[in-house]
Amino acid sequence: MSDVIHIPAGERGKIRILSLDMPPEQAKFLSEPGALEQVLGSRDLDRDHVEIFPVKDLEELGLLGYLSEGCGIPDDSLAPHKFALDAQEGWVLILRSRAFGGQDTRLTPAEPIQLIAELAEPGTDWSGTQIQTESAKPHSAPKLPPREARARARRIGFTLFAIMMTLITFVILALVF
Repeated sequence: MSDVIHIPAGERGKIRILSLDMPPEQAKFLSEPGALEQVLGSRDLDRDHVEIFPVKDLEELGLLGYLSEGCGIPDDSLAPHKFALDAQEGWVLILRSRAFGGQDTRLTPAEPIQLIAELAEPGTDWSGTQIQTESAKPHSAPKLPPREARARARRIGFTLFAIMMTLITFVILALVF
């Protein structure tokens, strides 16, 4: 058996790349319900956050390009794993932290499954400065006079009425003819 992989409760923003050193038929079978859980020694996995694919499907993009451009992993995080990721030729398994539903999990992968890399997804940068323009201030749009607002509402209402009556007319004509 491989080493135990511990996923702490509440973990977020991690991606684990595992090598699947097995025949293609067996790797494809891991997509079946319960098969992946069995070989990982895990409970339920959220399959929306699990990917199983052959590296050759990535063509010239490659596994490094997929992780960099497709998953948004920064190049400096990929650099320590560059040779291991470039060397992958068979099937790989990508597990995101969300696949474990925030539960404390211990994976005991079967022998043909090896952890290649554990990477951190970049977090969202929520910092920013306050917008100082006049139009960003609350209630800064010019207020319509009440008569103009009522006239505008009537025009919108009449337009919607005309559209609905035209559609009803077309439906009746279509049913008749």
